[in-house]
Amino acid sequence: MTHAHLERLGTAIALVACGLTTVLSILLMPDFSGDQAAQLAAIAAAPATATISALCFAGSQLFLILGVLGVARMLRDRAPVLAPVGAGLIVVGAFGHAVYGGITLLMLTMAQDRGNNAIHAALLAQSQEGAVLPMMVAGLVGTVLGFLVFGVALLRARWPYRWIGAVMIGWVLVEFVGGNFSSWAGYASAVLFLVLFGAMAVAVLRSPWAYWQTGGPARTRTADEVPVAGPTDSALSREEATARGAGRRHR
Repeated sequence: MTHAHLERLGTAIALVACGLTTVLSILLMPDFSGDQAAQLAAIAAAPATATISALCFAGSQLFLILGVLGVARMLRDRAPVLAPVGAGLIVVGAFGHAVYGGITLLMLTMAQDRGNNAIHAALLAQSQEGAVLPMMVAGLVGTVLGFLVFGVALLRARWPYRWIGAVMIGWVLVEFVGGNFSSWAGYASAVLFLVLFGAMAVAVLRSPWAYWQTGGPARTRTADEVPVAGPTDSALSREEATARGAGRRHR
């Protein structure tokens, strides 16, 4: 198996894994609508599902980075500015979420110490108002802006199905705006996320090898992009050849 095979297959696997782990983490996530004490109590009430949710959330950020960077590589010719900018913002968002994922994993241990629930809750509240706050902001802003910019890049590149970019932008609106209007927004967001990353994985697997060649062109030229000498160039070439022939005869 060549490097191109591995890169294309790895990108597709990362995209599928990101979609599955993200949705699974959301479906199994405890009720975090209350304060830190209530969150620890929710984890303690369902420790198994809370553990799976936390692990899936942390792992999904790695898969997100790998998958998006692979797609950005494919768009480097069709969207040379928007694709890397959008991918970079998504990586920043994933990093911020990964840091918060570490806090969530720590909460699993805190929730088991029910006798010191109030102390742990106070520590969590203090941390989220201090050093962890910039990471949380980076996770939110990077994800929102990154998905919007990357969605526009997909639309402009028309890769390979133009509707993928529209779904990516629509997911941002449903995930971060729709929840204020409907309780069904979370389920709609999960469905859109699965469709989005599943479609990108299929598109990657069907992509030409030229996209994945190291140091090669980002895409193959179509017939209408191949330069063809026009009538003026041909006429000039014939005149130049005639003049050179006449010069040789005069010599």
